[in-house]
Amino acid sequence: MNIKNGTGYYIAYGGVFILFLWIGIFKFTSIEAYAIKPLVENQPLTAWLYDLFSVRAVSNLIGSFELLTAMMMILAIWWRTARKIAAFMIIVTFLFTLSFLFTSPGVWRVVEGVPITDFFILKDLPLLGVGFMLLENEQKEYLCHR
Repeated sequence: MNIKNGTGYYIAYGGVFILFLWIGIFKFTSIEAYAIKPLVENQPLTAWLYDLFSVRAVSNLIGSFELLTAMMMILAIWWRTARKIAAFMIIVTFLFTLSFLFTSPGVWRVVEGVPITDFFILKDLPLLGVGFMLLENEQKEYLCHR
């Protein structure tokens, strides 16, 4: 990453890396496998996974993707192609998780007149921004070195 970035960039990048690593590892536990099942089975693009695989296998597959994303983020420090791949993986992951806000029943409710949602999903909105930030940074670096 040769383009000069500020402290905020590196804190955000490191934070997303830690999330992917930690949550990816946690996906290999039975408690997480069953916790994500209602979200994954109500998302039309992923519901079919349970027709082919067990609850634990689906969670392991998702966890493997998250760990692979963390690995690509490490490789992205030195390898430009990995930076693009990592950015796309981050973007895809957080677009999927944000889609759960619209596909999962019971995610939205009204409390004292204020509509609220499961904020653990909503936090993925700024994380999605990190994926786009990484992709845009990659494009700027490419243009600077042409």
